[in-house]
Order: sequence, then structure tokens, then C-alpha cells
Amino acid sequence: MKKTPELLAPAGNYEKLKTALYFGADAVYLGGKSFSLRSFSDNFGKDEMKKAVEYAHARGKKVYVTANIFAKNADFAALADYFSYLREIGADAALVTDAGVLALAKKAAPDLALHISTQANTTNKYAAKFWREQGAERVVLARELSVAEVREIRDFCPDLELEAFVHGAMCISYSGRCLLSNYLAGRDSNRGECVQACRWKYRLRAEGREGEIFAEEDGRGTYIFNSKDLNLSAHLAELTAAGVDSFKIEGRMKSAYYVATVVNAYRRLLDGKMTAEEAARELDTAAHRDYTEAYAFGGNEKTVNYTDSQTAGTRVYTANVLEGAQAGGAALIEMRNRFRLGDELEILSPSGSFGKRFIAEEMRGEDGESVADAKLVQQKLRIFCPHELCAGDILRRVPKGE
Repeated sequence: MKKTPELLAPAGNYEKLKTALYFGADAVYLGGKSFSLRSFSDNFGKDEMKKAVEYAHARGKKVYVTANIFAKNADFAALADYFSYLREIGADAALVTDAGVLALAKKAAPDLALHISTQANTTNKYAAKFWREQGAERVVLARELSVAEVREIRDFCPDLELEAFVHGAMCISYSGRCLLSNYLAGRDSNRGECVQACRWKYRLRAEGREGEIFAEEDGRGTYIFNSKDLNLSAHLAELTAAGVDSFKIEGRMKSAYYVATVVNAYRRLLDGKMTAEEAARELDTAAHRDYTEAYAFGGNEKTVNYTDSQTAGTRVYTANVLEGAQAGGAALIEMRNRFRLGDELEILSPSGSFGKRFIAEEMRGEDGESVADAKLVQQKLRIFCPHELCAGDILRRVPKGE
């Protein structure tokens, strides 16, 4: 029987790493302070990266470290030391893009597993086989591939692990190779400094048409470069049958709440604890752009999100549970968004309490005084809940009338 694919989650910082693992990720990918394509994420210093690897390994989970910039000559001396350090702390793999960087990593850290980043644009079986022959254990496939094409790569490269994105932000450019940020903001997108200029509002006019504005524009502008978010939650079975070994969630720049919501949904899908229809509703609870299946089933002209940059979720992130409590007890929580007595709250948890709701009827501050309105940022409160709560769970507010 085929093994269930790995669920791989983003970890933009240590808090998000712990969140991803708590909600069911099998592995996380993260970046150091250098050589990563997400320089504006908090990322990990050397000591914190070592701590992260130890934390994950203690729970039987894996850590992959990104070193996937398009490297220049001046990067290589520091890269050699970096790969040696990753090997020393026990990182489970490094993600690379550049052939020269791969060769260097093999020399500097011979025992360190190497994964080929999606930035390498692996779109065919011959490229995939080439990377395997160079010593790569895994290839992160280009997002532009269809399920049928993935299956062809699997058949042609039976000893190569295949990783595929299943959820999160898409790039308007081919597999993320873009210079828009460079031109408009002076920040190199291929060296980790992308400002996501494609998400900005633009006004588009065609030369020779008397200044006519393209029809997609509304009163606020148009988002002509803004891609929809990928969502393949309804097609995990097809991807598994095609030979995908790892399902990857995008989002190192996203919030811990977003990571918790998405990882929890995909974990439950993979474990048979949630239907595709239930997952679709759950994935709508966090902020996102309109969803697309992108190119999973061939060409797709409907991948651009013209109307807005992002849609609010159907729930409001309300509080983190710091100390759990049995059903009927008072759990210690930390407020994240304002709520009041009488509000209906819902539990986000990897446990059986997931999805259960209750009315906030009694809260107390750290001094024991009754609190009716949780309006102080990061205020710590004791809240009485009829359901079991565990440290790491999240409370979110349900809109009135739902």
C-alpha cells in the first residue's frame, strides 16, 4: 500500500514552526538569515535554526532549509560554511536552485540531502532525471505542471522524490522567476527581496485607444498581475496516484493563524477525518485570494485575481490558548483580536475539540477580576469553556447570525 504523502508546511519563524508541527505537519521548510528567497520573513539565526531542528526531531518531524537564491560568485565562500553548518545541526535537507550551489553543497556537506527548489523550473522528466543523476534526492516540481505530466515524471524517475505545491500564493511569473520587484522597488526578487509588486493596484491603458481603460478596472484600480491562490485540496487523491511524495503549503510570510488553519485542514483530509467539501469551507475561514486549481488539469486562463488583492476569511482570529483546561474549566488565553462576552467562539485544534463552538460567558483577568470586553492587545485571560482546550489551540470568533 502506498505511503501517505508527507505534509510539508512553511515556517517563517520559530512560532510558526511550532504551530505547523502542532497542527499536523510532517515536515517544515524554513530559511536562514541568508540565501533564502524570503528575506522579509523573520527567518532563523544559526542558534535558532539548531533549536528548531532539535524541536522537530524530538517529535519525529523533519526540517528542510532553503538556500535557493540565484547565487553570484561572491556568495560561494559563505555558502560552503552554511552547508557545513546545516549538516552539523542535522537538517534533513537543503533546497537549492543553482547547479553550482548544488555542486558546492555536495562537496561541503556530502551527507546532506539536497532538494531542487521550484525556482529551478523543473517542468519535464528529462530535467528531473538530470537532477537525480547529480545527486538530488527530491525535486520540487514547477507549479505549471499538470497531474498527467507529474505522472510521466514519476514513471520516468522512479527513484526520485517528487514534491508539489498544493496550497497558497501563486506567482504571476513562471515558477517565480520575476524582475518586477527589481524594476519597481530596486529589490531583487531572485535573491529573496521580492516586495510582491504584482499585488499592487495598476491602471492599464492601451496605446492608440484614446486612453481607454481596460474593462477589468473598477473604481479602486485593477489587479492585472495578481494571481489567485492555489487550492488543490479536492485533488489530493489524484496527486497521490500520480506519484507525489510531499504536499507543500506556501506561506512563510503568512501568519501563524493562517498556517494553523491550512495545515489542520490538509492534515484532516489526509487522515480521512474531513471531506473535501468540509475542507473547502474550512479553508475559507482564513484570509485568502480567490482560489484556483491552476494547471493541475491542463491550461487555465482563469488564474488572475482582477478584483481585489485578498478576501477576508469567514472567521476572526481571536485568541491563542496558552494553558489548556478540561471541559468546563478555565483555560489561559492570550487575546489576538477584540471580543466580548456573548460572542460565539469556535475552537481550532488538532484534537477532537476542533470545530466545537461555545458562547463566551465568563472571563477573568490575571487579577481575578471579571472581564466583559477583551480589548487590550495580547491581554491574558482565563476563559471558561465547556469543551476541552489544549495549549496551542486557537479560538476564533464566529460572525453573528451564522
